[in-house]
Amino acid sequence: MARNDFKADLLRRIAAVRPTRWVRFGIVAIVYLLWVVWLGSPWWALGVFLLFDIYITGYIPFTWWKKSRNRAVLSVMSWVDAIVYALILVYFVFTFVGQNYQIPSSSLEKTLLTGDYLWVNKLTYGPRVPFTPVHFPLVHNTLPILRTKSYLDSPSNTYHRLRGLRDVEAGDIVVFNFPAGDTVATRFEESPEYYDLLVKHYGRETIKANPDRFGEVIYRPVDRRQNFVKRAVGLPGQWFKIVNDTIYIDGTPQPVPQYAQHNYIVATRTALDDERLHSLGITPSDAQSILVDGADRMRLMAVMPGAQASDFFYVLPLTQEMLETMRADGTISASARFGDLFATDGATLNLFPEGLAEQWTLSNYGGPGGILIPAKGLTVKLSPEAWKLYHRVIRNYEGHHDAYMDENGTVYIDGKPAHCYTFGMDYYFMMGDNRDNSQDSRFWGFVPEDHIVGTPMRVLISFDRDRSIFNGGIRWNRILKDANPDK
Repeated sequence: MARNDFKADLLRRIAAVRPTRWVRFGIVAIVYLLWVVWLGSPWWALGVFLLFDIYITGYIPFTWWKKSRNRAVLSVMSWVDAIVYALILVYFVFTFVGQNYQIPSSSLEKTLLTGDYLWVNKLTYGPRVPFTPVHFPLVHNTLPILRTKSYLDSPSNTYHRLRGLRDVEAGDIVVFNFPAGDTVATRFEESPEYYDLLVKHYGRETIKANPDRFGEVIYRPVDRRQNFVKRAVGLPGQWFKIVNDTIYIDGTPQPVPQYAQHNYIVATRTALDDERLHSLGITPSDAQSILVDGADRMRLMAVMPGAQASDFFYVLPLTQEMLETMRADGTISASARFGDLFATDGATLNLFPEGLAEQWTLSNYGGPGGILIPAKGLTVKLSPEAWKLYHRVIRNYEGHHDAYMDENGTVYIDGKPAHCYTFGMDYYFMMGDNRDNSQDSRFWGFVPEDHIVGTPMRVLISFDRDRSIFNGGIRWNRILKDANPDK
């Protein structure tokens, strides 16, 4: 009898549904099923039954508040209903389509500027299924004011990327999660001094014993690590090196990006104030004045033909075009590459990988043969040199946390001696266009494929941090500008 009553009630509800609501249900159901096919998980198809109830039968009282006679309840719940729907829509758009990101540093100038807000397309490489599916959609990893995590560690997903339009290509500007950001000291999470460097400088025990100074030490899931944006200069399976600022891939020199810049020491007849720097296209905070006197000034003049004793000296990040323009218009009287005069070795810079890069520099990196970028299915012999290069890949990114090399140079993985290793993921070498002012793969190594977020498509809006809103603070000429002009 109860079954007959339910059937009669179901038919009554279905018969009462307006044709327009059937149309809406059909459109939503088709879109949802296409998403399920893209997702590759048939269990999610059961969600159609929930959609059927929401649009057609109405057994679950999602809109109970619409029957209330209390105006306050109607007013409040209508806002709650709209906000919940908006958050759900934002969640799906940000997760599977694209998202806005801000450029916080100058590592990609002049291609992308500090203060640029980008629309990042996740469809190009295929969106990742979230590692932490339960999270607040409008913040990355920390809720403002409360300063607590904006996500739940459980439930969690293993890495799975939906089908995209193409793979990462050489020259792409890529947004990715910071690989060395797995363990963080919360007070330094947005600082260039990431956890591994803090450990090297202060020691692990000192950091843990001083939470007031360093903050809490926590682990971040892959999709909750800080977002970085760099250019992909080395692809999986390629041999990579830098010789005199030129990147070589598999022994072939690569073209320099249009807006790549390096640090130059320049001599000028007059001082460069903020307005003059702005007119030259240089962010004032990126310009460094050099105060030299006596013998130091004479030594600097000796290596910079054309400089005079009365000149002002600066370190400026310049593209080749900017340098030539400033020479031609007389802004600078002499110049020299900063790296040529003051080359800093890899040990001082903490270049990657420790133990191999001590004699390398930012301009000459990778040694005579270069370094091999890991690729899925690629097998390498685990020599002591290979262990220095790939141990973080094996331990941190591919899950063999107990892997180690003993005093005899034998590598142990999962408790067993291993003479070779086959990589389970593709990896990339990322660099900034602001070559001498970029924390990139030269410092912390390879970027795993599961850390890739997407590629910037457009600059939505851009703010100059050194100017007020009413004094050129909005860069109007950058609105909707192509965020990857070299592609």
